[in-house]
Amino acid sequence: MAAEEWAGLLAAETLTGEVLAAAAARRDASWGRTITYSPKVFLPVTNLCRDRCTYCTFRKDPDDPDAWTMRPEEIAEWSRRGRALGCTEALLCLGDRPEAAFPTYRHTLHVLGHRSTAEYVHRAACIALEAGLLPHTNAGVLERDEMARLRSVNVSLGLMLESVSPRLRRRGGVHQWAPDKEPARRLRMLEAAGELRIPFTTGLLLGIGETFGERVDTLLAIRAAHRRHGHVQEVIVQPFRAKPTLNAGATEPGVLDVARTVAVARLLLDPEIAVQAPPNLLLSTEQEVLLHAGVNDWGGMSPLTPDYVNPESPWPHVQALAETCARAGFRLVPRLPVYGRYLAVPGWVDPALRPAIERCAPGPSLRAAEHAST
Repeated sequence: MAAEEWAGLLAAETLTGEVLAAAAARRDASWGRTITYSPKVFLPVTNLCRDRCTYCTFRKDPDDPDAWTMRPEEIAEWSRRGRALGCTEALLCLGDRPEAAFPTYRHTLHVLGHRSTAEYVHRAACIALEAGLLPHTNAGVLERDEMARLRSVNVSLGLMLESVSPRLRRRGGVHQWAPDKEPARRLRMLEAAGELRIPFTTGLLLGIGETFGERVDTLLAIRAAHRRHGHVQEVIVQPFRAKPTLNAGATEPGVLDVARTVAVARLLLDPEIAVQAPPNLLLSTEQEVLLHAGVNDWGGMSPLTPDYVNPESPWPHVQALAETCARAGFRLVPRLPVYGRYLAVPGWVDPALRPAIERCAPGPSLRAAEHAST
């Protein structure tokens, strides 16, 4: 189908039922009736960020009372507590390159013994590994050499494309003051991750001013990169949720809008790519709608830490989410932060990480995890 036809499906409310049914059938053919999630600890290494997206409440300036850079002992303590609660993933999530904007943060890095945030994230990943967790880092835009170094201590990396529309960077757009949201920069990182053979997570942010055509363009860009390299393990379809920001008056996308986007993602992307939606941004009835739209993964959920990007939206209890899945005819199971097909083929995961992976999912459990995400 042409891009215009995919965009037409996103806009065609009268075809919603047919589109959702077709996507659900494609999901079932590739993934069966199993829905996955990753038990994780959310480690906000720093909430300082040089970008100023108008919808974000995560980022802070150094003089903000809520500004925070985690110390090594905090990372270690939270990682140990998360592992004791059954977590297998350490999500290292942070603002884009704050050392480029804040001299006080550069001093913090110096005191910690590092020259860059990427260096400190490498240390944080090592700490999480020592505690028994498998790191997955989303540190914003990284250079190729930074990704190559982080590959040795991360089972996967991530970067939300959000949108490939350069229009959102113009005056009045949500990314006007966010240099790291330049689509070309983010696409270069997606491409470099594939060249480095890094299992990768990316996705769309819905409701930030993009058109239906621009959503399709973003999905097509992801598909093209994956077809060149085979590295995209999952694509997140995340709805914007209003917060007390410059963008507070924006209209949130409705559940059927999100569902149609999930369905088009499932139909447009290659079948081995997981389509994910964050369950804490949805009511249980909305979760069921997305299950019927082709979702096969709920992403990371934590028994210990909140969603620091959306702190007003707590994670659902695993049992409650399992019951929602069961009502729709699905079984909810945990997975690792790296999908099974990348564990089955040499060259995708650093061999030094294999013992840590085996400890998180030993023997038959590892084989089951590989099967569930293949």
